[in-house]
Amino acid sequence: MNFEELNLSPRVLAGVKAAGYTKPTPIQAQAIPIALEGRDVLGLAQTGTGKTAGFMLPILQRLITGPQGPVRALIVAPTRELAEQIYQTAVDLGRNTKIRSVAIYGGVSKGPQIEALNRGAEIVVACPGRLLDHVNDGSIDLSRVEVLVLDEADTMCDMGFLPDIRRIIAHLPKKRQTLFFAATMPNEIRVLSKEILDDPTTVQIGVIAPAKTVSHTLFPVADALKKRLLLDILQQTATGRVMIFTRTKHRARRLAGDLENAKYRVAALQGNMTQNRRQQAINGFRGGKYDLLVATDVASRGIDVSDVSHVINFDMPNTVDAYIHRIGRTGRVEQSGEAFTFTVPEDEVLVRKIEAVLGARIERRRLPDFDYGSFAPDSQASRSHPTPQREAPRHRFGEQALKNAQRRRRPHARPVGRSTQPRPDNQNNLNGPSGRRPRWRSPAPAANRAR
Repeated sequence: MNFEELNLSPRVLAGVKAAGYTKPTPIQAQAIPIALEGRDVLGLAQTGTGKTAGFMLPILQRLITGPQGPVRALIVAPTRELAEQIYQTAVDLGRNTKIRSVAIYGGVSKGPQIEALNRGAEIVVACPGRLLDHVNDGSIDLSRVEVLVLDEADTMCDMGFLPDIRRIIAHLPKKRQTLFFAATMPNEIRVLSKEILDDPTTVQIGVIAPAKTVSHTLFPVADALKKRLLLDILQQTATGRVMIFTRTKHRARRLAGDLENAKYRVAALQGNMTQNRRQQAINGFRGGKYDLLVATDVASRGIDVSDVSHVINFDMPNTVDAYIHRIGRTGRVEQSGEAFTFTVPEDEVLVRKIEAVLGARIERRRLPDFDYGSFAPDSQASRSHPTPQREAPRHRFGEQALKNAQRRRRPHARPVGRSTQPRPDNQNNLNGPSGRRPRWRSPAPAANRAR
């Protein structure tokens, strides 16, 4: 199939050709004909499958054939970066249509957004919070929206935006077309889709499992050795652009600093950055100024960089869905990619869940010549279903003292003839497990105790 077979107008096709699109991706080939008929769509597709053009082209086709007016199409996205990317796609594909678009998100002044709305923008791409600000201020009217798009609805759920989404929908006309896209379908998203979609057609492209173009590898390692292992992997692996994920923003900032000290071109992306600094980091990574981007899950939402060769999970994410979102940054648009994940024994429960989604066991790999110390990843790698083993705790007073302490904890383990009357509390703890009287600290001065 080619774009000419989709019955798009010459003006829209001109934008397609100018943007360099040659043939529809699978999600575009399935979703565009359905959306052109005005039907609701439930699109299950990962990031990087071409779904943005999959909903933008039908919107442009609809708007050029109907009466002009402000805010006829509303696209809601979870992050500023994704909203900006969708807006740019609308501009690129609609360059020959004279349809005006605006991106609305926080972190920047409202003034230019209000001016664009007053000029009659027909396509609004917005993040939920800032959009509601404009609704409450009366600077935007959603009563004539013909098409609603929720992009990365599962991400908006993860970020706590569902109440805002429902408030936004309350301002829309009931008679409209809704295009609903997600990579995963947690229960809250299923409920929302049933609430707002009218007899939808489901389009599913490689969802619920990561893309087939991504290979997965686990590197079992002690947490304290992760940074050294990362440096060795980067030195020994032929990589292009690499995204590295950490669990917290403090860890992301610290790891980026360590990599910079090791002479890598690296940027960090974490939640408390200003919009300008975030955009500089993303643009620098996309444009080749940085080879590595260290990010947290929330900060990385909506980043669209097409040629990421590797995703490295420095820390295992908390859920299978988060894993899918992370590795969706590589292996995009049918390109190959690799996902490396550093694991500690406590991660094995989630690893087994990920393997169940993949339908295959993930390779455990040991890096040659790396000093793992006493961690012994070979035993981790050799088990088909590894289960974390905890070493029995060692008591600091020795084995015999441990047995004595355990005997004292058993209420019926007293020798025959010994009094069963409990000793006063102030005598019970005079002697430690070693039998020696512990040293007591001097009581604090009365002035300190009064605090």
